[in-house]
Amino acid sequence: MRKLQPVRGTHDLAADEMRRHRHVTEHARTLAARYGFAEVATPIFEFSDVFRRTLGDTSDIVTKEMYTFTDRSGAEITLRPENTAGVARAVIGGSLGQGRPVKCFYAGPMFRYERPQKGRLRQFHQIGVELIGASEPLADIEVIACGAHLLETLGVLEKVTLEINTLADEESRRSYRDALVAYLRAREDALSDESRERLRRNPLRVLDSKDEGDRAVLADAPVIDEHLSAEAAAFFDAVCEGLAGLGIAFARNPRLVRGLDYYCHTAFEFTTEALGAQGAVLAGGRYDGLVETMGGPPTPGVGWAGGIERLAALVGEVGAPSRPIAIVPLGARAEAVALGLAQRLRHEGFAVELTYRGSLSKRMKRANQAGAAAAVILGDDEMARGTATIRDLDSGEQVEAPEAELATRLARYAPAP
Repeated sequence: MRKLQPVRGTHDLAADEMRRHRHVTEHARTLAARYGFAEVATPIFEFSDVFRRTLGDTSDIVTKEMYTFTDRSGAEITLRPENTAGVARAVIGGSLGQGRPVKCFYAGPMFRYERPQKGRLRQFHQIGVELIGASEPLADIEVIACGAHLLETLGVLEKVTLEINTLADEESRRSYRDALVAYLRAREDALSDESRERLRRNPLRVLDSKDEGDRAVLADAPVIDEHLSAEAAAFFDAVCEGLAGLGIAFARNPRLVRGLDYYCHTAFEFTTEALGAQGAVLAGGRYDGLVETMGGPPTPGVGWAGGIERLAALVGEVGAPSRPIAIVPLGARAEAVALGLAQRLRHEGFAVELTYRGSLSKRMKRANQAGAAAAVILGDDEMARGTATIRDLDSGEQVEAPEAELATRLARYAPAP
């Protein structure tokens, strides 16, 4: 029989890695609430059209990376590769209420079929916020500020650079696209195969290329600033001024783009050089055309998503959880008492590890394996006196204490929160 193991591109989260994962998620959840983002959870699979409409039939995600299958009813279903589309679908359907703006936070797994590598798995996890229904630059500033605040809270803000650009309005973007296409077609022979294909399907995506030859061609390419309408320029200026006013440092990256037409105005990424090729740890932008693309009314929106695995790797080690208290009963009568004692201590806020079987030495070995700070030993002699022995598992010192005083005596080892 073949040994059972995780599917390629997936892995189990446990121990230190799970602790870092939870550290990122819980900090994000707490901080998002301060900014008024209410947590939501959309299904991990949707009808495939939810993503085809939003990501584009020709995008790499749709053509190469989506996990799509037909269910027993014949419906085509896709495991979500990202969460913005699901939130937008819920907004259109009214699941998230009728008031505007809608402010959502989410955390959960996403799925993309791609070559597994460091920081990029086929099942990965994201946190994100979406602010839907606000068209003002203030919304962009608040969303970016929330992301920067999270990175600061996680202690990694100094390891990242906020890169920002404008995708302008439709009029400006159309003019810029025409100029970029004319420039690139005149130099098409010097482009990589991938960029030549992007030039035909989605010209702005050529700006994303990491190919050295492409980057040389792009060095003198037109920039969007030359095509900004007055309104688009004013919007971007307002965002930059707002970030500067909050003391949030940023760098202009005129090559930072989003390839689909419903993106507009602000695009941003928090990037790092500490994780190798996978530089973006949190990214987002404004998508005023998304809801309308999905069949809803014209509705502005802006948001970001962050990769939990990448953020956890950037955070590094986090503090270990509070060490438990081990209960060590000796004998059947003591075991019955130990169970009640463990429950009482847990209700008072302690983490408690029960030792289930064996001699005193075996139970103490189990207590040490569990990382316990102290052991509470219950034997016939202690029970006859209504006491228990508390042994410090670091120093080996022990003291006998009345059962009624155990919580007070144990607070020095594992204080209740």
